[in-house]
Amino acid sequence: MAKITVLGSGGFGLGLAVMLEKIGHDVTVWSAFKEEIDNIIRDGEHKQKLPGVKIPETIKLSTDLSCINDSKIVILGIPSKFVRDVCRKAAPYITSDMIVVNTSKGLEDGSMKVISEVIQEEIPNAPLVILSGPSHAEEVARGIPTTVVAASENAEASGFVQEVMCSKVFRIYLNDDVIGCEVGGALKNIIALCAGICDGLGYGDNTKAALMTRGISEIARLGAALGGRYSTFYGLTGIGDLIVTCTSMHSRNRRAGILIGQGVSPEEAVKQVGTVEGYGCCKVAWDLACKTGITMPITEQLNGVLFHGNDPGKALDKLMTRPNKSETEKIL
Repeated sequence: MAKITVLGSGGFGLGLAVMLEKIGHDVTVWSAFKEEIDNIIRDGEHKQKLPGVKIPETIKLSTDLSCINDSKIVILGIPSKFVRDVCRKAAPYITSDMIVVNTSKGLEDGSMKVISEVIQEEIPNAPLVILSGPSHAEEVARGIPTTVVAASENAEASGFVQEVMCSKVFRIYLNDDVIGCEVGGALKNIIALCAGICDGLGYGDNTKAALMTRGISEIARLGAALGGRYSTFYGLTGIGDLIVTCTSMHSRNRRAGILIGQGVSPEEAVKQVGTVEGYGCCKVAWDLACKTGITMPITEQLNGVLFHGNDPGKALDKLMTRPNKSETEKIL
């Protein structure tokens, strides 16, 4: 049994907490919001983020970051835009013998850094492992068989995470391509937003298959330019995560995209759905594409729809009428 602290009481943080408690670990969940913790204690579940999933009383709930003390693993289960602030506040409690596990998927606005870079700037003394892959919180919490990747430059740390967190319903593979795994996990949300828009516009399976296939191609182009391995994007943190996020109604990115395709403004769609990581990530990814000279036509068109008032249907027309190309174009 290991002491594990989960920072963040949203859907994925709670989903992991429930899964880890079931396999015998000592689990604490921290939230910055006392009202959220009080509601979970009162209701026995998170009615908004994880409805119908009972939170065992053996999972400790806290608003005090000192709950990190003596943990073996500290899991970051918070939206990417809050990672730097939470890490800065948590850093005094994190020691070099702890392992930080990040599950946030995104890019930092302004700095254009992947989340692992942000975490290492704020918590430089502890080994970092990225946990990513096709894993909806709702299914993890209910014990639906799930497979993810633990990515780290520290093989001992990722191996420990694999050993401690694996179960008969949660399988972890190892990978040392941190950048590739992070870029795949972040940018698939952009394509999932587009998949939802296509659904909202009434397009079919042909359209979505093309979108996903060409989407992973441009994700790989940017990821390789940033230092990731091309092969990583055809694994669990690339095409695997892309498939689940583009096709499931558990996906907030897809649900927001459906609303946008139906005529709801992007801002209102995000407000209705909640955390939509692909919204902010799209802008950062497009800025990175411009900076690195990487061609990302899907991201470019979504950026125009989200932030410049462009019509979604016309954006698809522009994609379909681009100059003819070979499918086997060079990655870089």
